[in-house]
Amino acid sequence: MLEVKNVTFEVAQNDGTAEIIKDLSFRVPDGRLVVITGPNGGGKSTLAKLIMGLEKVSSGQILWDGTDLVPLSVTERAKLGIGYAFQQPPRFKGMKVSRLLELASGSSLSEETCCAYLSRVGLCAREYVSREIDATLSGGELKRIEIATLLARKPKLAIFDEPEAGIDLWSFAMLVDTFDKLRKEGDQTVIIISHQERILQLADDIMVLQDGGIRAFGPKEEVFPTLGSINMSTYSCLQ
Repeated sequence: MLEVKNVTFEVAQNDGTAEIIKDLSFRVPDGRLVVITGPNGGGKSTLAKLIMGLEKVSSGQILWDGTDLVPLSVTERAKLGIGYAFQQPPRFKGMKVSRLLELASGSSLSEETCCAYLSRVGLCAREYVSREIDATLSGGELKRIEIATLLARKPKLAIFDEPEAGIDLWSFAMLVDTFDKLRKEGDQTVIIISHQERILQLADDIMVLQDGGIRAFGPKEEVFPTLGSINMSTYSCLQ
């Protein structure tokens, strides 16, 4: 279970500090798929980074299966079974896609297995398995490869930060199917940051994060119908 207890995240400014995340508390039971949505600048990506350890909380606790993650490094959190797909993935010049998938899975993979992971994210697998992860890949291609590596790793808690960004509609449909399968299998806890209606409809629970606080959090059936009442002035529209 993921438990966030009274978490605050502050950043320094010329005139003092600003709270990006404000005394946040919630729980995510094992095997749930949670979609975090809300106005731009509301703290969604920051919250994901705090869970992964890419940012450090100013106060509060983040517990994973009872272990306090706050003092742990990104590597230590990864060893506990937490995985993160960046909104803008890094490039690794000289490393082939197949090797990255093997590193993610922690074992040797056949070409067929590598291709299966790539196919799940909408890539024509055999054209990519031997490609290098460098500047020749588009942002959308890089994003899909990173999501494939997270699928290969099979973390207990998988965090996806706007997985639809830079992806064409056909590949997006493949991703939706993949997330739907993850939800139905129930082997992983999945957190997805997204504005996309098709992803929101997959959720077990929806959290609306606005101005660093929880505007709503609960079962999809209860929260989704209320989304129209959110101040949409800075919101990327549901699509």
